[in-house]
Amino acid sequence: MKKILILIAAVIITSCSDNLEGLNKNIKDPSAVPGESLFTGAQKNLVDQMVDLNVNNNNAKLWAQYLQETTYTDESNYDQVTRNIPGTHWSVLYKDVLKDLDEAGKVISATTYSLPSDAELTANKLQVIEILKVYTYSVLVETFGDVPYTESLDIDNLLPKYDDGLTVYKDLISRLTVAINALDTSKGSFGSADNIYSGDTTNWKKFAASLKLRMGILLSDVDNTLAKSTVESAVTSGVFTSSSDNANFTYLSADPNTHPVHANLVLSGRHDFVAAETIVDMMNTLNDPRRPLYFLEVSGGGYLGGGIGATSNYATYSHVSAQVEAAQAPGVILDYSEVEFLLAEASARTFAVGGTAKSHYDAAITASIVNWGGTSLEATTYLTQATVDYTAALATSTATTPWKEVIGNQKWLALYNRGLESWTSIRLLDFPTMRAAADGLSGYPNKYTYPVIEQTLNGTNYQAAVSAIGTDTAEQKLFWDKN
Repeated sequence: MKKILILIAAVIITSCSDNLEGLNKNIKDPSAVPGESLFTGAQKNLVDQMVDLNVNNNNAKLWAQYLQETTYTDESNYDQVTRNIPGTHWSVLYKDVLKDLDEAGKVISATTYSLPSDAELTANKLQVIEILKVYTYSVLVETFGDVPYTESLDIDNLLPKYDDGLTVYKDLISRLTVAINALDTSKGSFGSADNIYSGDTTNWKKFAASLKLRMGILLSDVDNTLAKSTVESAVTSGVFTSSSDNANFTYLSADPNTHPVHANLVLSGRHDFVAAETIVDMMNTLNDPRRPLYFLEVSGGGYLGGGIGATSNYATYSHVSAQVEAAQAPGVILDYSEVEFLLAEASARTFAVGGTAKSHYDAAITASIVNWGGTSLEATTYLTQATVDYTAALATSTATTPWKEVIGNQKWLALYNRGLESWTSIRLLDFPTMRAAADGLSGYPNKYTYPVIEQTLNGTNYQAAVSAIGTDTAEQKLFWDKN
């Protein structure tokens, strides 16, 4: 009997021990995250950051003077410090986008797929990841200048060095060229895990070529020879040819997967933004048919924008339209209208891209109006105005380089609601002229200042970067912003 009791006790102790060890096991979460899921998350984080209006995350729509704050005007007055905007932008793009894309590539490369049809998609998936990495790094360079690059994704290096912005940009263009050539358009890639093109590699190749076009144009004033060859190569590879090619992220109707602007303006229940006078005044002057597509009329009719940097009563000024704040508004990171404006710029710079500056300019404006919900007839009528017609507008421009003013103004109007890319275009072309902020903490910003955490924790490399670019001030122009 005593032996039986000892045996039972041993069994109980062993069972209890096994159960206790089991308590430390997470049986609900997978032990490893599929590379495809990492890609999906990184893609959403990237687009969210690019299109967001939340002043804690992205101020570019204010800096492009599309919108104006109503009560709290710090960001309209170029305050980058109070909310640590640069730090958020930096963290999201490095940690939530690049690191996850990098990990997605590693996991996918190491995955043994059971179906041959899945395994044969691996190469294309890796190229799509590479294209989004290039896009993300390009945004960082365009925003900050010199940034961590060669050491940026080394998890064991918490203090990465900063690389020269122009050197990084040139390498990114080389990487993009390799990815374009490596994509096999006879096969797919991520399928439903891709919320931009559903895995269509033909569309991803067009996107990559169009991104290469954009990057080439950005270098025009700093390395015209490389810019020309890059642009012409991109066109040969095949850029966007219609709005059906647009890189639109698909958002859903329910929180938390709605368009960020819907969360900012509708779900928040706040009235923090109105239209800005800079864009509204220009659209009023030009009798722009996109006014009701971009904004709502004020009480009594017409469109009115708030003063830059000044408090603006919400009830007094125009608000964004219903389609801008819709839950399922597309998250646009590159579109056909922009590509046609880039081709117009290329033609004006005498690059061999086919067509003329005027033909591409006309196509760009028409694509923008129609894509927003206007008609071809409205576009034709708009283009016949002397203030819009390319040839007539060139003749009346007093700018040192007239085409920069003519293309720059209309490109800015078409890039509405795409703050970061619009801000880059403003800095490159120097048009349209931005209005002075009422209580600006700086002149018009030409860069994000480096994050405070970099200044404190990665001080040596930060100081080296600042010395290389000049100063860490908002007014400091970056390497590509020469004129």
